[in-house]
Order: sequence, then structure tokens, then C-alpha cells
Amino acid sequence: MEPVSLVIGAALLAAGFVAGRLGRRRPAGPPPNPTPVCGCGHTLSQHDTETNTCYAELRRDTFDRRGRFAGHTWVPCTCRQYVGPRPIDEVFVPRILPPSD
Repeated sequence: MEPVSLVIGAALLAAGFVAGRLGRRRPAGPPPNPTPVCGCGHTLSQHDTETNTCYAELRRDTFDRRGRFAGHTWVPCTCRQYVGPRPIDEVFVPRILPPSD
């Protein structure tokens, strides 16, 4: 091979290496912890454990008879049961049975 081609190839290789080192992405840090939510958008802590109903409230826009914005009202969430991920201790720990005599 001729020396000019080797020099041009080495220059292109060096330019690519420098561009890759300078233009690489920096890690933004650890990702935030995911929050388990139900299909209604509320967490497990906003659902009653015995009845499985959601006791959170949602903000709804209200309008007057002419269709103009009249403010907000708070209505109860219509979720009937928590369908999100369950905590590990509820899955693997057996239920405590009443003592037998």
C-alpha cells in the first residue's frame, strides 16, 4: 500500500475515535424507583385493604348551562378493586389461621 493511503486511513480512524470519546452520552444517574399504581392511577395506599375499593378523589371540571367553565368539583374515584402489583409479603406469607384447640 502506498503511504498516503495509510496516513489518510490513520487520520480518519483518529478523528472517529476522538469524535466518539467527546460525543458519548453521560449516564444521568440511577433511574427513579417505579411506583406501583392501579389502573385508576392511584397507589396501593389509597385503596382499602378489606373492601379493595379506592377512596381517593378526582378533580373534575364543571360547566354551567351555557357551557362556560364554572370551576372544579371533587368526585370519588370509581375504581372497584386494586389491580396493580402486590407487595411480596402478601404473596409469599401464608395467612395466619386462628389457633386450634
